[in-house]
Amino acid sequence: MARVQSPAEDNRRSKVALMIGFAAFLLGLGILSLSTGPAMAGDCSTGPTAKVDWSECRKRQLMLGGSQLDNANLYDADLSATDLSNSSLRESNLEKATLIRASLANARAEGARFDRIEAYRAEMGRLAADGASFVAAEMQRVNLAGASLVTADFTKAELGRANFDKADISGARFRLANLSRAVLNNAVVKQPIAFEEAFMFRTRIEGVDLSSATGLEQDQINLACGDSRTRLPPGLNAPSNWPCPAD
Repeated sequence: MARVQSPAEDNRRSKVALMIGFAAFLLGLGILSLSTGPAMAGDCSTGPTAKVDWSECRKRQLMLGGSQLDNANLYDADLSATDLSNSSLRESNLEKATLIRASLANARAEGARFDRIEAYRAEMGRLAADGASFVAAEMQRVNLAGASLVTADFTKAELGRANFDKADISGARFRLANLSRAVLNNAVVKQPIAFEEAFMFRTRIEGVDLSSATGLEQDQINLACGDSRTRLPPGLNAPSNWPCPAD
């Protein structure tokens, strides 16, 4: 004979089925996690070490010069006015970090990610950042004099009045970047630089060899400031108003 379930058993099974269905719904929304461990987050109490996770940490006005921070996770960290000069940040992630008036002078940051940083008036003189990414970075008035930025990507970056004097920008990309009043004087260029749709109002290009640059248009050159040593791609001509007066 088939076993007849009692009303109490039917009620219990219905509740179990309802709970299972609700749990599946939460999983679908991403609210419920099957992970057995705690959620990963930056450990702000950890000292400066390679691979440290300081994501979203507040590390303002600290003296961290000479630190070893290779492969560190500094995503959205607040490093305002912090001294990171002579530090090593190779392959580190600084996306969305705040670096206002911070110092990365003489730091090593090859392959690092600086996308969407906020770095107004940061000191990055002689920074070694070959292959680094600065996409959509806010870098007004940043000093990059003498920096090594070979193949660095500054696409859509805000670089108003940034100083690239004597920096090695070989192969760098400035597509859609704002280079208004930026200083590229005497920059080293051994590979073609990309300037597609870059805004170059009063961009100083004295002594720069742009003969192999890509994306340059006559309208951009007419807004810029060069001199007799500035070399332009074939088909472009120096405007009659060179050199521009000093700011």
